[in-house]
Amino acid sequence: MEYQVPQFIEVEDKIIGPLTLKQFIYLAGTTGLCVIFFAYLPLFLALLLAVPTAGFGVALSFYKVNGKPFIEVVEAGFNYFLSKKFMLWKYTAPTAEENQSAAVAAAAAAEAARPVRGVPRLTRGKLSELAWSLDVPTNNQPLTGKQS
Repeated sequence: MEYQVPQFIEVEDKIIGPLTLKQFIYLAGTTGLCVIFFAYLPLFLALLLAVPTAGFGVALSFYKVNGKPFIEVVEAGFNYFLSKKFMLWKYTAPTAEENQSAAVAAAAAAEAARPVRGVPRLTRGKLSELAWSLDVPTNNQPLTGKQS
């Protein structure tokens, strides 16, 4: 039996003429807002508010930034401006006390890193032999992961 696989699922259906449902809602809302401006405000103030509103509505309907709808860019902008900013690095000159404590810590680290005589060092060969001896079961141990 043959099944038909849908293709072009990213493309929205044109529902109202050449517009998708989202585009129609953006344009209808913008038009309604502009009509309210002209009905209740003086002409100069209505024009002053209607032009940017119409431009924003048209951008929401048709404009894409890097292949993404403009509404996603607006949402990302709001989230950026409203969220807390994490400053990764801000340089402040160290004080004399911080310099002295850093020097003491560096001297202590150098002292701790110095090899102590008489303590055997674990080399890569010895480490791999130890790991092999732990991984290989003896004759009386089962190969399952459970051991008594």
